[in-house]
Parts: sequence; structure tokens; C-alpha cells
Amino acid sequence: MFDTNEIEIHLQGIGVSPGICIGKAYLVGREGVDIVDKYLIDEADLQKEIKRFKSAVKNANDKLQKIIESTPEGLRENAYILETHKVMFKDKMLYGKTIETIKNERVNAEWALKKVVSNVKIMFNNMTDAYLQGRVADFVHVSESIMQNLVGAKAVDIAAIDKRVILVAKDISPAETSQIQLEKIKGLVTDLGGKTSHTGIIARTLEIPAVQGLDNATRTIKNDDIIIVDGNSGMVIVHPTDHTLIEFEERQSRFEEYRAVITRDSHLPAETIDGFKLKVMGNIELPEEVVSVINYGGDGIGLFRTEFQYLSQFHFPSEDELFEQYKDVIEVMAPRSVTIRTLDISGDKAVSYAAVSEEKNPVLGLRGIRYCLKKPEVFKTQLRAILRASAFGKIKILFPMISCQEEVMAAKKMVAEAADSLEKAGLPFDENIEIGIMIEVPSAAIMADVLAKEVDFFSIGTNDLIQYSLAVDRVNKEVAHLYQPLNPAIIRMIKRVADVAKNSHVKVFMCGEMAGDPVNIPILLGLGIKRLSMNPQSIPAVKKIIRALNAEDAKRFTKDVLKETTETGVLERVFQTYGSTLFDIGYTES
Repeated sequence: MFDTNEIEIHLQGIGVSPGICIGKAYLVGREGVDIVDKYLIDEADLQKEIKRFKSAVKNANDKLQKIIESTPEGLRENAYILETHKVMFKDKMLYGKTIETIKNERVNAEWALKKVVSNVKIMFNNMTDAYLQGRVADFVHVSESIMQNLVGAKAVDIAAIDKRVILVAKDISPAETSQIQLEKIKGLVTDLGGKTSHTGIIARTLEIPAVQGLDNATRTIKNDDIIIVDGNSGMVIVHPTDHTLIEFEERQSRFEEYRAVITRDSHLPAETIDGFKLKVMGNIELPEEVVSVINYGGDGIGLFRTEFQYLSQFHFPSEDELFEQYKDVIEVMAPRSVTIRTLDISGDKAVSYAAVSEEKNPVLGLRGIRYCLKKPEVFKTQLRAILRASAFGKIKILFPMISCQEEVMAAKKMVAEAADSLEKAGLPFDENIEIGIMIEVPSAAIMADVLAKEVDFFSIGTNDLIQYSLAVDRVNKEVAHLYQPLNPAIIRMIKRVADVAKNSHVKVFMCGEMAGDPVNIPILLGLGIKRLSMNPQSIPAVKKIIRALNAEDAKRFTKDVLKETTETGVLERVFQTYGSTLFDIGYTES
């Protein structure tokens, strides 16, 4: 047992990679990078200073290339993340603006680079979207690697760590994370970052527990402190007591046993006891997450969110850039299908280079299909890229935030125009590509019978459907408790959509978080939802409970559930009827 004489401290962050680890902290710093002096450069020496900056960029780029070439086999599929960083070295917002600042202000390269990075941070300061935060972090990681060369700071050598420790840092770049030796590094803790950060994605690929976004971890934790990292809950415990250590050692053991059992069976089909087959697919935000979908036994990609490509750079991506990304995903997933959701940009998820007026209530504003129809040139570029990629595998197109028939008609017209332009150019595409709409606005659920005549499938986005239907902001701690997927109103709304889909011979998917919680599966099965899409890590547990259920029993059970008038009543029925089944697969309400 560890010697823990200090007061136990609990820090709450964001769990980005599940699992629990216990061990000694190893602080990783970036001395010399944050503190930069400003000094003026004589006009005669400006070109020399610019050359010094270009040399620093080249050295950083060369070092990253060596890291890419030495990437371990288990991380090869994530090499795209590092390739993205290579592209950013010459991005005009970083490279061009820094050179421009050196010239115009006659300042040293370090100060110019620092100013450019500060301006980018300010630009996004009021945007809370996780995608965007993750991409700004990439920008900062690249700039820091350049700065290290400018100031002569010693780079972090993660690969050289020769003892079993938990890394603690203000932030760790994807390049540094990719050098982690699994036999040495137990876990990862950072002040910055979140679920959609590239560093978090690599941590999940490595299957090491990771908590990010702690703000003050590096100020609280010292080298060799004993810490517990709970990547499931996002908690980090410093100086744990003996009682806490015993508790978390037991949790760690149970989690490892659960993960081993669940993952072992993840490639078995999602088929009920009485032979009813479901498709269980993965939601992804970045191309590199495709590997997780396959590893966890996913039957395809039910939701490919495409915003990251627009938020990871400082200009609208070209058709070819989009096409290459979509093609890569499709070829890796083949012969499984991939459903690509068109751009879902909104006021709070805006791109810096697009002139969008500030909205007082962006959730109810210009977002999803509304944004795309208002930006036809942007929309058509994406549609052409999707259609071109459809020649390489099975793709479905999904329109977000549909609220009325007119929007569907307008979006379909744009698809037809994009297809016509490809045909004239002699470029191949799937002429029978399926088109679907997100059912995430109450008006779409109410008008489902009309909308069904226009599309091939529905995809129920429960995250927004619940929010809009119950008038609850789930990130508002004052009302978050009212955000309940099993509210009777939500169940009835889903039933209506499922019934309309069945009667209209339209496929129905569910791609919201509701689909990934095992406690909801008996009801969704009873409502006739045959296609579920979720976070890849949720796939094994959902497939396991499906194999333990009887579809006919679930239908009869759901009829009784529909008589309930409260969320509490629904939950009581679920646990009375399926509590032992949920317990057998290791389900916990936490």
C-alpha cells in the first residue's frame, strides 16, 4: 500500500478515455516556451529574422516527420492526426501571419509567433464548441513545436521515460502522445483538452485512462504524488487515503474484467434470443475514429459528423480535401455502410473565416440545413465530395436540423444539381444514393408522415429532440435533471416516428446518446428501432444486452411502458422487468 499522509484532494475534469489507473505522477513541462521577450529588429536584419523563423518551422516539421515514420503499429491508423499538424506548419494563419508580423512590426520571430497565436485564441475565446476547442489546441501544439526551436527549449521526450508513471501536464500534443510506451505510461492527466481533442482520441486508441480539462492539475499535483485517474467519471484523486485506494483498486479490477468480457464478444451479431437482428453502428467525429468502430464490432457508421474539417483549418475545405477524407473512411469501413451528415455549423459552432452575424440564441438560429441552404456554394461543394466518394463504397446522405418539407425539397434539389454537374464532368458516383433526414426537431416528428414521402430513411437525433421537446438545456446545471430520455413524451414521440417509418417503408435509425445506454434498449427494441448508432465504446455493451433479450417480450413490455405517465414510472418498470439482465452485463446507473 502507498504511504499517503496528506489530505485527499478530488479534481473533476472530462473523462476522455475510459479506465482506472493508480500510480505516481510524472509532471511534463515546457520550460522556456511560455515566457518570451520582445525586441525590435533592424530593417537590414529582417530577412535574416524571417529566415530564422522559416528554419525553426522546417526543424519542427522534420522532427514531426520522424515521429510519423516511427509511429508504433498500433497507432498507424491515427497517423492522419500528425499529418494534419504537418499541413498546419504552412497554414497562412500561422506561417504567413507570423512572417507578416515580423516584417510590419519589425519584431523578433518569437514575439511575432506569440502574438499570432494569441490573436487566434482571442478569435475563438467566446466559442464554447468542443470541436473548435480541439482544433485550436492543434494550432497551439504546432506553434509550440516551432517556438521550442526558436528559443532553444528542450522538447518533451515522452519515449525516454523509463518508469511506470501517470503523465501530468498542462497539455500534451498528439505527437507527444503517440510516443507513449504502454509498458511505462499508465495514464494521462492534462489541464487543457476535452473529448474531441486529438490527444484524447489517441489515448482511447492506446486504451489508457485519460482525464483532460482539469484546469489546475499541474498546480495541484507534484512529481511522485500518488494519484488515481478515473477516465470513466473524469475524476482525479490526489493523495488518496488507504480506504479510497482499496475502493478504486476494486473498481479497476471490475472494470478490466468487464471490458475484457464485453470486448471479447463484441464481434458477435446483435441478434435477440428469438432471432430478431439489429444493426449496431458507431458515431464518429474524426476519420481516425473509424478504427474504434471496427475494433468494437460496429456494423457500420450510422453518423459521420463532418464539422471537424471545417473547424480544423482557417478556410472552407476544397471539394478534393473533403473527397479524400470521405473516401478514406469509406474504404476502411467497406463493405459496411457510412452515413455522412452534412455540415451542421451554427452560431456557437461557427468557423472563423465565415462572416456569420452573432446570434442571441444560436440553438434556435442559423444552423444545420438552414446554414447550408443559405450558403449554397459551401453546401454544393460538400455534396459533390460526398457523391464522388460514393463511387468507392456504400454511402448515405443525412440532412441535419430538418423542420419542414420545404427544407427537404430544397436540399434534394441541391443534391440533384451536384449529381448533374458530376455527370457532365464524367465523374462516377452512386446514382441511387440513399437520402435521409435527422428527426431532432418536434415539427419533423409531427410531420413525419409527410416527410417520409421525400426520403429513404429517418435518423432520430435524441440529443436535440429531447432538448427541444422538453425545453431543457442539458448543460445548464439548474435544469439538467429534467433532461430525461425516458420521459413518456419522448417515448411517445419516438413511437410515432417508428410507426410512420414502418407504415411508409422507410428505414429508421437512432443516432443520439439514448441509443448507447443499455437501460433504454428493451424499450427501443419494443418500439421497432432496428438500427442504432452510438459512441464506439458503447457498442459492445449494447450488442450484449440485445443478445440477452427476446424481441416479442420487449414489444409486450413496451406496450405497458406506454401507459406510464412519469419518467420514474418508466424506469421502475425497466428495472423490475430487466434489472437482472442489466446486472448480468455489468450495467450500472452511473
